[in-house]
Amino acid sequence: MSTSMSKTPKEQIIYADLLFYGSWGSLALLALTYTIYVTGILAPHIPLDKVIVLWEKSAHEYMVQGHAPQGWGWVYLLNTGDFLNFGGLAILAGMTIICFIPLIPAYIKEKRPIYALIAVLEILVLSFAASGIVGGGAH
Repeated sequence: MSTSMSKTPKEQIIYADLLFYGSWGSLALLALTYTIYVTGILAPHIPLDKVIVLWEKSAHEYMVQGHAPQGWGWVYLLNTGDFLNFGGLAILAGMTIICFIPLIPAYIKEKRPIYALIAVLEILVLSFAASGIVGGGAH
């Protein structure tokens, strides 16, 4: 019976560390932006009294009556209390893409071009999906 221990590849450690710290950082950013929203430091795009009325509406009606943007339109409203937290959500959702980036040079350095190509393709596919070009959801 072999007692040799397997060593975790360096690129897996890089990916895991980035994902760990990026996820916790994103959650901290979400807590901060939520605090900004509830304290009223930044005025919301949709006033709270209007949000309460719009809660009973469908998502489409909410967006139309609240003048809420579709797709990536929220980026232009990051200066409002209710859309500021979308930044933290986008970072949290994009952590997988971010984590693949340092894998490319690591795989090239290790002379594993197929893995580097797979990492590039993964970034491209995930970025394309996140772009909203193909539609779906509320786009």
